[in-house]
Amino acid sequence: MPYGLSFTCPHCLKSFPSSRGRARHENSAHRQFTPAAEGEDENDFERRYHPLANALPCDVNGNYLPPHAPAPAPIPPPQDGLDPAAWAPFESRASFDFAEYHFVELQSSQRNIDKALDIWAATVSEFGRRAPWANSSELYADIDCIRHGDAPWKTYRIRYTGPLPPGTPPKWMTQDYELCTRDVRRLLHHQLGTSTFKDHVDFVPYRQFNHRGDRMWSNLMSGDWAWRQADTITQDANTHGCAFVPVVSGSDKTTVSVATGHQEYHPVYVSPGVLTGPARRAHGNGVLPVAFLAIPKTSKKHRTKPAYQKFCRQMYHASLARVFQPLKDAMTTPDIVRCPDGHFRRIIYGLGPYIADYPEQVWLAGTVQNWCPKCEARPDHLDVDDARLRTESKTNALIRAWDPGTLWDDYGIRSDVVPFTHGFPRADIHELLSSDLLHQVIKGTFKDHIVTWVNEYLVLEHGEKRALEIIQDIDRRLSAVPEFPGLRRFPDGRDFHQWTGDDSKALMKIYLGAVAGYLPSDMVKALSAFMDFCYLVRRNAISTPDLASIKNALDRFHRYRAIFIECGVRVDISLPRQHSLIHYLRFIRLFGSPNGLCSSITESKHIKSVKEPWRRSSRYNALSQMLVTLTRLDKLAAAKREFAARGMMTGTTSSYTAMVLAGHQPQVATVQAAAELAAAKEDDEEDEDGVVHGPQSLSDIELAPTAQRGYPKYLKDLAAHVRQPSLPLLLRRFLHAEVHGPPADGALPPTLHACPTFEGPITVHHSAIARFYAPSDLGGAGGMYRERIRSNPKWHGYARRDTVVVDVGGPVMKGLVIGRAMLFFSFEFGEKEYQCALVHWIVPVGDAPDPDTGMWVVEPEYTAGMPSLEIIDVDAIARASHLIGVYGTSALPEDFHFSNSLDAFDTYFVNQYADHHMYEFLA
Repeated sequence: MPYGLSFTCPHCLKSFPSSRGRARHENSAHRQFTPAAEGEDENDFERRYHPLANALPCDVNGNYLPPHAPAPAPIPPPQDGLDPAAWAPFESRASFDFAEYHFVELQSSQRNIDKALDIWAATVSEFGRRAPWANSSELYADIDCIRHGDAPWKTYRIRYTGPLPPGTPPKWMTQDYELCTRDVRRLLHHQLGTSTFKDHVDFVPYRQFNHRGDRMWSNLMSGDWAWRQADTITQDANTHGCAFVPVVSGSDKTTVSVATGHQEYHPVYVSPGVLTGPARRAHGNGVLPVAFLAIPKTSKKHRTKPAYQKFCRQMYHASLARVFQPLKDAMTTPDIVRCPDGHFRRIIYGLGPYIADYPEQVWLAGTVQNWCPKCEARPDHLDVDDARLRTESKTNALIRAWDPGTLWDDYGIRSDVVPFTHGFPRADIHELLSSDLLHQVIKGTFKDHIVTWVNEYLVLEHGEKRALEIIQDIDRRLSAVPEFPGLRRFPDGRDFHQWTGDDSKALMKIYLGAVAGYLPSDMVKALSAFMDFCYLVRRNAISTPDLASIKNALDRFHRYRAIFIECGVRVDISLPRQHSLIHYLRFIRLFGSPNGLCSSITESKHIKSVKEPWRRSSRYNALSQMLVTLTRLDKLAAAKREFAARGMMTGTTSSYTAMVLAGHQPQVATVQAAAELAAAKEDDEEDEDGVVHGPQSLSDIELAPTAQRGYPKYLKDLAAHVRQPSLPLLLRRFLHAEVHGPPADGALPPTLHACPTFEGPITVHHSAIARFYAPSDLGGAGGMYRERIRSNPKWHGYARRDTVVVDVGGPVMKGLVIGRAMLFFSFEFGEKEYQCALVHWIVPVGDAPDPDTGMWVVEPEYTAGMPSLEIIDVDAIARASHLIGVYGTSALPEDFHFSNSLDAFDTYFVNQYADHHMYEFLA
């Protein structure tokens, strides 16, 4: 790399020593915000809102307020922070925190709670006081008395009422089944009233355009479907000024214990469609369970009987219809609801997209297995993209016109099933079925199809023995990739017995580079095209040009996947989950980004809503105990939000208590900070998980706050200690550029005599923390993401020197260069603190990506046989990067350790699939 790293503003050609400095300059001087992720900031977008369904604030009686009227005053803080009435039904902040800590965080058993209460009682008894509860039963009773967040569960019994056969009928005909549900309208009131969603809701349908005039699709309310629904609703003048709230639903069976006989539950979840995609994917109450459906079981003898199958499907749809029945009136007559900003609004509900995997979509749509539930493509011709779309009206007309056999054989329709949406206004189940990234793209097309086909190709091409050797080497390659923030490692390759969704998502990030040397060109291109399609449709915001790129990637995938037929792996590729990819373009136009409507959202809720409550039960009649646990969890979470809104959750338990004992009172001004703190605690995530709470902000990077001990403080001694003899010269040249500005292009480096002198002191850090806006990755509700970049000589027994992306400008690799962080350090010079990184440059090979994989190839740069090093300000670093060695056809040694990967290869792929933000950088 040429000496003198600089960053030039494209508007005024002014140079800056860091990319962040240039971004801030552009934002202030040229009114252009340049976030370090995903294209453009939402502030650069133009939104055109629906003129009639415009969510006007009203009073509690539904009368519209004057323009700019303030929201009703927030709940005032208690006049006495020690008043037990303020914490009702708890006595104090300490007793609430105790209950929340043991019931929510620790999930303590009754025995452990009793023991903790006994210790508390013993501690305060010498002061003549008592613990707030004598035992766990009293604690549970107080939780049950919480008024906030109450949405009680109710059980309905269902029984077969058709004709019974002669003799002894099968057990399923005489058995009672239970539907456990709660009032979905009441649940939505709780969700819509959550103040932490204030900046993450869109109550008005809108059409969004970027500064180039391209249409953008992101959240559900940005799609054509929400706009069309608003057009229909506002044909009634009484609904003008209302807010349209689609109800996003999802259901999916889950198994809680294989060891005890495959105990299954079938939860149904709901989420207000006005939430943004990142808010729905984040932890919190954006998605909540509303029902548990009955799961009929019978013997193998009766399982295939038409009468049993008909009963199961009819009970399924009748149950769903009962779950959503409380919303039916409010789909035409406004419901007055308090919203996250404190205002009341008149709400019109509607059934929104339904999240489900393919088997459940078949049940929901009333179609025959292996048929598409969204179009009329036949099972043996699912590779076509010109089949007519299904609609509810067309299906009803066909049922009236044809006999059941013809409907089954020619149209894939089950005439014995009436979808639950049939009686609800403006609902068409064929249209509402959500495109499912997890099961259709990630677990379906990638894991079940491509990975399986690659292994079958290797057997056909090389024979079983050699194929096994190659597959084992591919596993070693997968286990050899360097560590990367948020990237799961595979110590044994992909050799795991049960694939989860997280397994598939993690594996696909590194699979392409691992198999590239063993597969023919077209097969690699097919995999590369599929990866491009996957990462494009998983963007949080998708533009009109993106739709063209998605279509191009899908066409390339369809063209190159023919090699699997040519080499004998497949006879045809007529598969429902691959066929579903054809519908993604239309789905995006209708409902926005599929990223906010994916079954990974509902599957992630299984842990908190099903698996953990089941583990806390006695396992006998577990569902009733699970519902009690869920109710208590919801109440504690709602109480916490309420206390936070009063400013009563600031600080720690002890600091808050000390504050009120000193006579200071909670302040409502601290509501937002307290709400964010409460949300952060609710997420219960570790520091390294990538979640950042709070609003969208400019990207930044800074050294870890903790400095490392054991390093020399002065420059020459430090250079010897870290074995970087050129460090003093590089630092003086860095300071020269800081003082005098970057040198002109082609200028020789300044002489050592011309550079400022500096000896120290210097502080060494083992990591830096980058924060940036990356809404397509799983982060906080504001779309912010965090990663830790390490340069540690002793990380779990080995040296870890991560690689980073540096934006230097230029035509190659989008102006990006990779640097390996050899040292992070800080110092003061001229009354200014500098945070720096010593990097070894890793530069592109050629001026275009690899034609097969589509990934850029880079190589470490050397000058006169020595590593090309430079000191840069950490502000010049955009984020971490991930490199995968170009393995070729050579097998890795069996004892190869991943910590050697960044030193072992001559060239590397820059892994643009490490996460979605990286794909935005490089694709």
